[in-house]
Amino acid sequence: MLAAALVLLFALSLCAGRVWTPWSAWISNGADPRWAIVFGLRLPRTILALLVGGALGLSGAALQGYTRNPLAEPGVLGVSSSAALGAVLTLYLGAAAEASWILPGAAMVGAGLGVFALLALAGVTSSVVTFILAGFIIQTVCTAGISLALNLAPNPWAVDEIVSWLMGSLADRSVEEVRIAAPGVIVGSLVLLTQGRALDALTLGEQGARSLGVSLTRTRLLLAIGVALTVGSSVAVTGVIGFVGLIVPHLLRPWVGSRPGALLWPSLLGGAALTLGADILVRLTPAAEEIKLGVAMAALGGPFFLWMLVAMRRRLA
Repeated sequence: MLAAALVLLFALSLCAGRVWTPWSAWISNGADPRWAIVFGLRLPRTILALLVGGALGLSGAALQGYTRNPLAEPGVLGVSSSAALGAVLTLYLGAAAEASWILPGAAMVGAGLGVFALLALAGVTSSVVTFILAGFIIQTVCTAGISLALNLAPNPWAVDEIVSWLMGSLADRSVEEVRIAAPGVIVGSLVLLTQGRALDALTLGEQGARSLGVSLTRTRLLLAIGVALTVGSSVAVTGVIGFVGLIVPHLLRPWVGSRPGALLWPSLLGGAALTLGADILVRLTPAAEEIKLGVAMAALGGPFFLWMLVAMRRRLA
């Protein structure tokens, strides 16, 4: 069902926008001016939405499985903020203009450091409070670093570039951004998809996982590498797009069950579908300027996060 939804959304994404493109424009081979809109602008944007959405959904499911915490998500736990800090530093220092790999590389390093810091602060535990507090600490520190970079930016153009990038968007992305993001997203996703057995074992607790032959150190390392690659690559080309990794696993869990390993592939597909659908909607808004995708996802994810907290509080009462 998710695969069928992705196919439909893929086709709709190539059609939808301020200028609607019919099927005849797709097959005109350049004779119709709208052919350039489809293949020059919307096709790279659509592919990027699939890559980024799938990466964020998968990383959210992996973090939730590892922590046994339904509130875990790269944005909530500070991983996206740490990736953003790494990228912002390259924009602030002007290093991003030197080579195309510097900004995504810095974002991946930042995401990796954020994951390692999170796991070091919280450890392997089922405590909701511990991981939320650890993520809050990392997010606060990284946000302070980003604010400092904005405050000390050498010129208004640097400030504008950083602020626009932090809002998160897929607008005006090209094949170059797809080439930058694809390797990290694909390799990181493959790493995370191999951790299904370890995540299932962790539902029995740390001792139970060890008795089944799971190396917690290896699992922690591979999880950090996978999340760093997927989140870092995504943030590097689109900016910060939050809440995908929180919403998608929660929506799919009633359909696929509570086993973390079984949730990985559906979350990848569901994250891609949610991000692509949201990107189509922001293009169709009647505002004079297109709403940033990160802003739209925050408007959707904030109330959803609040609803989850209230629901958990009622269950624990």
